[in-house]
Amino acid sequence: MKKFFLTCLLILWTFPLSAEEEKNVYKYLNLFGEAFEKIKNNYVEEVSSKELIESAIEGMLSSLDPHSTFLNNQELNELKVQTKGEFGGLGIEVTLENGFVKVISPIDDTPASRAGIQAGDMITHLDDEPVLGMTLSEAVSLMRGKVGSKIKLTVSREENQTLQIEITRAVIQLKAVKARIENNIGYIRVSSFNQKVDTQIIKAIKDFKKSKESVIGYVLDLRNNPGGLLDQAVSVTDIFLNRGEIVSTRGRFEREGSRYNSVKKDLIDGLPMVVLINQGSASASEIVAGALQDHKRAIIMGTKSFGKGSVQTIIPSGEDVALKLTTAKYYTPLGRSIQKTGIDPDILVEQVELKKVEGQNRRKESDLRGAIENEQEKDKKNSDNKNKDKTSKKDTSEDYQLSRAFDLIMALNLIDNKVLQ
Repeated sequence: MKKFFLTCLLILWTFPLSAEEEKNVYKYLNLFGEAFEKIKNNYVEEVSSKELIESAIEGMLSSLDPHSTFLNNQELNELKVQTKGEFGGLGIEVTLENGFVKVISPIDDTPASRAGIQAGDMITHLDDEPVLGMTLSEAVSLMRGKVGSKIKLTVSREENQTLQIEITRAVIQLKAVKARIENNIGYIRVSSFNQKVDTQIIKAIKDFKKSKESVIGYVLDLRNNPGGLLDQAVSVTDIFLNRGEIVSTRGRFEREGSRYNSVKKDLIDGLPMVVLINQGSASASEIVAGALQDHKRAIIMGTKSFGKGSVQTIIPSGEDVALKLTTAKYYTPLGRSIQKTGIDPDILVEQVELKKVEGQNRRKESDLRGAIENEQEKDKKNSDNKNKDKTSKKDTSEDYQLSRAFDLIMALNLIDNKVLQ
């Protein structure tokens, strides 16, 4: 405890305060010391000094914003592993909102996504234990555990829907980038911004160019992408720009600001581009979408993004522990802060489930008695009936937002071809 107060005094000497401020600091440090001693001496159960001090630090940080937190040795190591693309758990990115754990987004091909966890879900209980009153670190620790073990999540969803979802923990191996050519369109899915995402995208584009299929445009899918490393967001955006600012950050003091600009050339040579976002697109995803939108390099399609416009810095503190502290806000090239507002898509497209509606009795020419036959259609009738079931199944499982993105790319390509003629 003496060492703690000596550290506090050193801070006071390092950052000169007015007489009134200094008086208040001494007053509250004294209050803290008294509270510490009374808890140590009078609490119903014995509690370690380490636990009390760490909890006090966590309390200070969590009172600032949902993303500032204290990282003990285990949590710090887990964070390092996570940014490299492999970690243990359920596969969800979460934050704390109104005392509950809110899902920013499930990660592709993880136990959470396969179990049906959705962006925006509020987790109220973990194995029937209420999360209300827990810190975010405590809740995350409970969700992580031995690979193969199970945990029951009580989830509150829109329209007063409460679900009990059991998930088996697994080692989460992030394949952050998936790419394919479909309908002569280069489709790139980015599920998170961990290390080397930019190199994976560059490789995918080079593979597309070597392909026999002629690519007419690109769809960059950032839906349910919770973000990640700032430098990766900058590098990925740079792949699609020739010049200009990508993002700027502004801290508490003017000298702490940074500006990131494009230094490469557009690797897709100006081809039409659509970026898909939804409410699960956060942080680094919003940097990419915001920059490409401001430069009018891509059409943003989908629904409004999450709205996390702050930057966190990992600051080592003590032995193998650190502070994850919000140190800046980021701004798009046109100076927009999207903190709490998100990125608005250029074209709003809600995700819908397409189903074939049976039993509609609208009359048509062929239903009329004595209608003249079309001899050209007789030969096609049998083949059409054979393909009917296959078509219905395909339409039912269609990704509506992705289909609209493909439609837009094809329409833009058609317009370009007509202009050239």
